[in-house]
Amino acid sequence: MSFTASYLAETIKVVQGLDAQTIDRCVEILADTRTNGGRLFILGVGGSAANASHAVNDFRKICGIETYAPTDNVSELTARTNDEGWAGVFDSWLKVSRLCAKDTLLVFSVGGGNLEQNVSPNLVAAVNHAKSVGARITGIVGRDGGYTAQVADACVVVPVVNPTHVTPHSEAFQAVVWHLFVSHPLLKQAQTKWESVK
Repeated sequence: MSFTASYLAETIKVVQGLDAQTIDRCVEILADTRTNGGRLFILGVGGSAANASHAVNDFRKICGIETYAPTDNVSELTARTNDEGWAGVFDSWLKVSRLCAKDTLLVFSVGGGNLEQNVSPNLVAAVNHAKSVGARITGIVGRDGGYTAQVADACVVVPVVNPTHVTPHSEAFQAVVWHLFVSHPLLKQAQTKWESVK
């Protein structure tokens, strides 16, 4: 089998392994957040940060949820990294944003944060801050989901079907799942452009 055929076969297995009930639980939390006047904060690092930026647009424009990603402001992100250290960039940003119990975090991550391995400690700090103020935590993560999956109210874990492709499948399926979220009838409020063109 060629690499391309094998990779596509892996993608099918990932789809088949996704937990629809967990996805529905995330949708319910997001719908409840909007109903209660809460905000959505999407956190990601690297490719997941790029996904977060795209998802902010979709949740705002399609679902009418006030949504932000700290990584969209590169000046503040780099100033905080330089002055305070990488591990605190998200929780300090969330504190200034007055994250509260009405709000929800959506974490995009391959590993979900792991202090023992010093991977994405900024996600762990942000999740801990969210817990401390009573905000709800959701995520779309890979591998075993790390800290995010351990403490989240609902967390979609992208199944590992090939250990050498954890990152590409995790980041690709962040996009698949968040597009499912914004297309869900409990969340979607605005028609997307091409579906409205006759």
